[in-house]
Amino acid sequence: MKKNLVDIVTLGCSKNLVDSEHLMRQFDALGYKVRHDAEKPDGEVVIVNTCGFIGDAKEESINMILQLAELRKRNKIRKLYVMGCLSERYLKELSAEIPEVDHYYGKFDYTNVLLDLGHEYRADLRLERTLTTPSHYAYIKISEGCNRTCSYCAIPIITGHHRSRSMDDIEQEVRLLVSQGVKEFQLIAQDLSYYGLDLYKQLKLAELLQRLADIPGVEWLRLHYAYPARFPFDVLEVMRQRDNVCKYLDIALQHISNNMLTKMRRNITKAQTYELLQRIREEVPGIHLRTTMLLGHPGETEQDVEEMKEFIRKIRFERLGAFAFSNEEGTFAYANYEDDIPAEIKEERVSQIMEIQQGISYEVNCSKKGKRMKVMIDRQDGEYYVGRTEFDSPEVDPEVLIPVTTPGVKIGDFYNATITDAADFELYGR
Repeated sequence: MKKNLVDIVTLGCSKNLVDSEHLMRQFDALGYKVRHDAEKPDGEVVIVNTCGFIGDAKEESINMILQLAELRKRNKIRKLYVMGCLSERYLKELSAEIPEVDHYYGKFDYTNVLLDLGHEYRADLRLERTLTTPSHYAYIKISEGCNRTCSYCAIPIITGHHRSRSMDDIEQEVRLLVSQGVKEFQLIAQDLSYYGLDLYKQLKLAELLQRLADIPGVEWLRLHYAYPARFPFDVLEVMRQRDNVCKYLDIALQHISNNMLTKMRRNITKAQTYELLQRIREEVPGIHLRTTMLLGHPGETEQDVEEMKEFIRKIRFERLGAFAFSNEEGTFAYANYEDDIPAEIKEERVSQIMEIQQGISYEVNCSKKGKRMKVMIDRQDGEYYVGRTEFDSPEVDPEVLIPVTTPGVKIGDFYNATITDAADFELYGR
């Protein structure tokens, strides 16, 4: 146990990461040494920020809590706290089953850990964070919660109704981060498409984008997790006109057959989905689309899977991930459908989709050979500097590898690179 050290472990998505970064800043201001995702957490205080979205994520969170609870029992940790989505969703169960944890917090009351340690929350640091990402990029959470009613999704159960942050608040945070050297911003939310409707009575994502794009020093803005139904089309004009709004959109579509879109309660049809994607590509030439596909939802037939394969081959998404249905308590699917597809068939369908996407990804990457592209350098890894183009989000998308023998390269700076070669999920450049 290391005195005056706080270890914070973050599991799950980048929205959780933002919460951890805000909490870290509070501890920094109190004079604690703070570590994030240490290989062996052994601080006087250890805080686990959990994910409770699907089965695998819940299992990972529980295993981490159990591992640290064992250290707590052996007095290797003085205080163990748990926060985040899992404890928001299963507070009573966790408290009963893993009593070694000193206190459980939910998704939104986690700053009370400061009070339980005898400290006051510093409201004047509300917008400040200790970044865990490389210092040149950051995630900006623009809203919490979700008003959609997708059959399979537990997020509304955990986070509640959609709540937008004000544009003034977000702009203030971005200006603060720019003053600290941040150049690239990933705008994140459970549902970007809905942004502003609760606060301003109209969709405001386009206006928010314009305001942020006007801030000197903002080099890249990138959008994550738009919803296809009631899509805010005015965003596309901003994306087309502003050089610092990346021609990139993460829009989770989940399926394409009308049978599954109805069962999933997605409020969109197959024809409407094709029309949406055609319009996006027409209005923003060169845009790169990222999406996710959900396989094995109750009632999915082989014909539904074949429709999805045809869809992916036709649309040729530049970025695509696939995952298997997880039957989550409290969801519409859990209450109304039988989880009737065996796990091995779900996984086989995921593999089939990703095999198709692997070929598309390779062809998309090969089409960039010989092109000159703006690249942000994130880090050095062995013999290469590792960078990204405007079409690549951190952690999930292809990277550009530049030989370390290249003179004058600095991490966190932009360079023009010629793409010399391509692999399935990587580019090589000079």
